[in-house]
Amino acid sequence: MNNNLTPAATVLVLRDSEEGMEVLMVKRSKKPPFENLYVFPGGKIDEGDCSKDLESYCDGHNDQEASLTLGLNNGGLSYWVACIRECFEEVGILLATKISGEKLNLEDEDKSKFDKYRKMLINNEINILDVCKEEDLILSTSNIAPLSHWITPEFETRRYDTRFFIAYLPEKQIVQHDGMELTKSLWINPNMALKKALDGEMQMILPTTENLKSCMEFKSAMDMLDNQKQISHNEIKPILPKFFKDNGNWVVLFPGDEGYEDH
Repeated sequence: MNNNLTPAATVLVLRDSEEGMEVLMVKRSKKPPFENLYVFPGGKIDEGDCSKDLESYCDGHNDQEASLTLGLNNGGLSYWVACIRECFEEVGILLATKISGEKLNLEDEDKSKFDKYRKMLINNEINILDVCKEEDLILSTSNIAPLSHWITPEFETRRYDTRFFIAYLPEKQIVQHDGMELTKSLWINPNMALKKALDGEMQMILPTTENLKSCMEFKSAMDMLDNQKQISHNEIKPILPKFFKDNGNWVVLFPGDEGYEDH
């Protein structure tokens, strides 16, 4: 991996509703690098996401399995953990259960306690492992599956090596965007989100729209999660878009496109 690339994880939280599949989208604040854009929860991998001790608190993966799934030598589990932590920090959804099997109720009895943990995580006063130990939690890594792998184009100053994942929304959770980095959150059908992006109602960048497109072939979120769990790392190729000007217009090429290697 290029040393200038920051490893990051982004998660499309999905749910099934009467209107069909819906994805959680959030609007970034005016702060760079993603000002005013509609995106999915996510961010860079933190040191606390990489703790070896987290293996005992994950229900579906150990680091070896997770790394194999992503085609990495090691450190794969940190991407699943980062999805869970970022999702909790940014929108208040915690993909976890009690070790006893009991589900969290963040609508009611567990809400105030976990609101405090969330603030402490945001302020870097604790890490996700501390929360697991304190509350006897198991992270729902089996509820998360890889979707795509995007690398920031070379002309950008901040470059990320971002793995996109999907996750199914647990019961009894409410979305509360943080109000600082995020100024809005909404559940929306992927087709409708793409239409609003095309109409200029919702500003999005290329990886966002392309990942929304990959949701369109599935009838339900559960179907999509089941499908993605079966996919091997060989089927998720890294995408490094290349941009160039042709007769004054910007053109984008993806790996495999004609002329990609020439630019």
